[in-house]
Amino acid sequence: MSKLSIGIVGLPNVGKSTLFNALLGKQVADASNYPFCTIDPNVGVVEVPDDKLPVLANIVKTQKIVPAAVEFVDIAGLVKGASQGEGLGNKFLTNIRDCDAICHVVRAFSDQSIIKEGSVDPQGDLEVIQTELIIKDLESIDKYISTNKNNPKEKITKKFLLAEKLKSELDKGILARHISLTDDEKLFLRDFFLLTAKPYFVVINVDESAYINIEDSKLKIEDYDVVPICAKIEFDLSELSEEDRLSYLKELGVESSGLERVIQKAYETLDLQSYYTAGPKEVRAWTIKKGYTAPQAAGVIHTDFERGFIMAEVASYQDFVELNGWNPCKEKGKLRHEGRDYVMQPDDIVEFRFNV
Repeated sequence: MSKLSIGIVGLPNVGKSTLFNALLGKQVADASNYPFCTIDPNVGVVEVPDDKLPVLANIVKTQKIVPAAVEFVDIAGLVKGASQGEGLGNKFLTNIRDCDAICHVVRAFSDQSIIKEGSVDPQGDLEVIQTELIIKDLESIDKYISTNKNNPKEKITKKFLLAEKLKSELDKGILARHISLTDDEKLFLRDFFLLTAKPYFVVINVDESAYINIEDSKLKIEDYDVVPICAKIEFDLSELSEEDRLSYLKELGVESSGLERVIQKAYETLDLQSYYTAGPKEVRAWTIKKGYTAPQAAGVIHTDFERGFIMAEVASYQDFVELNGWNPCKEKGKLRHEGRDYVMQPDDIVEFRFNV
């Protein structure tokens, strides 16, 4: 993937901006390393926490580590009626359309000094957001149907029949992502660019007092597993040194920060995994879809690598670390030569061979 972009959405005063500011505190310092980086006040490029990278760097004796990165987009607060242009309306919805996935932030903290503008409870927050997205999708579908309903040839196409099916289900309050579709219908679905067809996950912003041992809780909203965070604590963590951050997390009884869990959830939601390249010039993590073949993974580095793919030299992370590098892996028979049909495994260490 050339980039991974997550849109942070929520009603006003649910802690969305505090969370985003915490992300900015962890923003990649030299964002120019990432060609997809957009320098914009509402975009933060955050490195994916990965403790394997320094281990690999130590083995291959390089000082340069390039982590995978996630682009978070702070999308203007949604209000009821956004689909009809209330608040920032269409700008908000356009920004969502450009993201790979949606991170819904809902409120479960009780600070009475912060006005719960439009916010009733976490479930209510989520329903308002999803309703606005459904309304906007219905507008897109209705426009297509209205334009083509008098065209006898278009009315019998699979795309038109799908539009009618989508309208029927969206009218019932069902997100496009949850509508049962055939493989052909899934292909035509892409043509409509529906907001509710996007992958999404839910982050619940809790009180500081509720954050203690939060990883042991199994918070849910309806049938959704949610990622619990405390945006205020995340912001505090972003301003600490690494040593103080780890000490603070230990006091809270958690192993990882909420931001790390948000990034992990984004990977799970989009069905992503990492592989690594490791050499004296640099150690780098690359993000790919699960199920990618070796040529597809090579294409993430450069399209020429995919076109001219010959083979992949692959070692597992475990073997690479236990045997201490490429040459020992080769000597012990742990360096595999994989062809075009090889499906990449999580944490593969790879060198690609290709014709230019």
